[in-house]
Amino acid sequence: MTVPFLSIEGVSKVYSTRQGEIFAVDDVSLDLPEHGFISILGPSGCGKSTLLLMSAGLVSRTAGAITIADTVVDRPYTDLGIVFQDSNLLDWRRVIDNLLIQAEIRGLERDTIRERGMELLDMVGLEGYEHRYPHELSGGMRQRVSICRALVHDPPLLLMDEPFGALDALTRDQLNLDLQDIWLDSRKTILFVTHSITEAVFLSDTVIVMTPQPGRVGQVFEIDLPRPREFAIRETPEFGSYTKRIRGLFEQWGVLRNRAGVANRESNDEVN
Repeated sequence: MTVPFLSIEGVSKVYSTRQGEIFAVDDVSLDLPEHGFISILGPSGCGKSTLLLMSAGLVSRTAGAITIADTVVDRPYTDLGIVFQDSNLLDWRRVIDNLLIQAEIRGLERDTIRERGMELLDMVGLEGYEHRYPHELSGGMRQRVSICRALVHDPPLLLMDEPFGALDALTRDQLNLDLQDIWLDSRKTILFVTHSITEAVFLSDTVIVMTPQPGRVGQVFEIDLPRPREFAIRETPEFGSYTKRIRGLFEQWGVLRNRAGVANRESNDEVN
């Protein structure tokens, strides 16, 4: 059996409130392979982001264990890149200088990081924008810079917390293609949090569907679709079968409903 790159064993996160204890994540166990693209999909409040942050060592666990490449995660894990919904670029630094932050905080060679940064910017269509400031870029362009910053030090693991959730549909589609190209080129292990059923199926090798709070693993789908994937694949019966089955789970759990409170059979893609 292949040794998992990221192992999550019996992990729970409990928050204490005036009303009592709230389980954000409840007894989650997962083994994720190296070089895989894995999405965590679920409604708001199901613990998707909490699970990702615990994997990075940025949020403590109440129970269980997380291991990355044989290292137990009991503090912030640094050999990774992380991308949030907000690009979090420093407004007073040019694009290339935002990427060079990785050299500064990690003690890496600036010229090496600069060269790698320019390659990544070219890969995502931002060649010639390295001297622009963040306010001179669109939201999608800023998010591309954020992805480049997360990858410029060549980490084996990339964590992405709803990175495209605030973008318009066309920009989001383009960034899906950009991210797929980056992954196919680098074969990083990617753990990707999203609300979008279509996005999860389009990008992933594996889709982990979380139940409503408390967040548990409801079902795991292995996505057997050829790569590279073009948008036309979303019109195929095979793609539709995956999205229908996943949507069916959310209807079963009462997450998707129509105005009459009946399970919604429409093609609602966002799980909120």
